[in-house]
Amino acid sequence: MKIGLIAGAGSLPEEFLKSAKEKNTEVVIFGIKGITDPSLEKYGKIVWIDFGKLQQLIDKLKEENVQNLVMLGKIEHKTLIENIHEFDNRALMFLSKLQDKRAVPILEGIINELETEGFRFINPVSFLERILVKEGVLTKHKPDENQLKDAVFGLKIAKAVANLDIGQTVIVKNQIVIAVEAIEGTDKCILRGGELGGEGTVVCKVARKNQDMRYDVPVIGIQTIKSMIEAKAKVLAVEAGKTYLIDKENFIKFADENGISVIGLKIEDEPVC
Repeated sequence: MKIGLIAGAGSLPEEFLKSAKEKNTEVVIFGIKGITDPSLEKYGKIVWIDFGKLQQLIDKLKEENVQNLVMLGKIEHKTLIENIHEFDNRALMFLSKLQDKRAVPILEGIINELETEGFRFINPVSFLERILVKEGVLTKHKPDENQLKDAVFGLKIAKAVANLDIGQTVIVKNQIVIAVEAIEGTDKCILRGGELGGEGTVVCKVARKNQDMRYDVPVIGIQTIKSMIEAKAKVLAVEAGKTYLIDKENFIKFADENGISVIGLKIEDEPVC
């Protein structure tokens, strides 16, 4: 099966390409200028697309004769909003049809728009299953009783926030919500949580209810730990089975060296009172 990878920023596209290579799966990389890491060229030719040029993307996909697509990597919601003046007519028409311009409707709209052209988005989990966070403590440092209470509390709050398509991360301390992720992204939310809550905050990150694993699955990596160090946060709690962990060995080593606990928890989609 030949797959077209629409690659955003970050390391997730590379993880997919590594796995695809091991499985002898042919992948054509479609890179977005100014966003996609050019080093992905070591896995094959990158077909470059200008940001916001939807018709150009469609034309290139057809030229490369790909039908099955995956979309991985970060494209900040803020970037979409701030650079709308760069969009071509096809992208502007697509956006004008959307009643809701939060992240999920935009991503779902892009998928639907491309599927009307005959392309099919596939679930990439079979290529990325090995980097999904499993349930349990990943680090040698374990959360204490109060931190664990914060983690469970924070994950439930984060789930409610994620279901509203506001963000996937909340920062808590002593079962008080300190910061909620919005358009600024996870790292800035962590830093803001440190400014407001001081040392010892707990970072909680989740997927949405009924998360579509084809797009915008939560991701953690070494940069997450770096932000936590700067914020003096002590625990990272994520939803097990629905969060990707990049570069696991070095991630855990780095967290251990800096006294940070990382835990994966299963959570139920419960109402928050």
